[in-house]
Amino acid sequence: MERTHQRVFLCLILAQGAHSVEEYSARLWEVLAPARFVSSLFSSNLPLGFLIFNAAVVSFGVWCWAAPVRRRWHAARAIAWFWTLLELGNGIGHLILAWSQGGYFPGAATAPLLIFFAAWLAILQVRPGTAAPQPAPR
Repeated sequence: MERTHQRVFLCLILAQGAHSVEEYSARLWEVLAPARFVSSLFSSNLPLGFLIFNAAVVSFGVWCWAAPVRRRWHAARAIAWFWTLLELGNGIGHLILAWSQGGYFPGAATAPLLIFFAAWLAILQVRPGTAAPQPAPR
């Protein structure tokens, strides 16, 4: 992956971090059953479970950037597409929920960041002339 791809990927992960902070601050687990369920898998204390889950997601994203993406592993492109589609869905989902409620929904404020960076990363990945991932020189 080219350096631009790597930087945009990192921005996407940082946007997910900001999104997680917004969701936590707005107590998403209180208004969205799937968030409540996932939180309960990590702790009977739902705010703690939500925090643990989101910290794990963001940490995994940082690891994906630091190892496979930055080091140009063969799996880097697939990993970038996984995150691209995940975050596009996440951002669009939050905006749809906000729209359906006719107002703010936890996560809606940072959802445009997710959509922006995921769309940018998608464009970079389908752009003609983008080289296939190459292993980093030893």
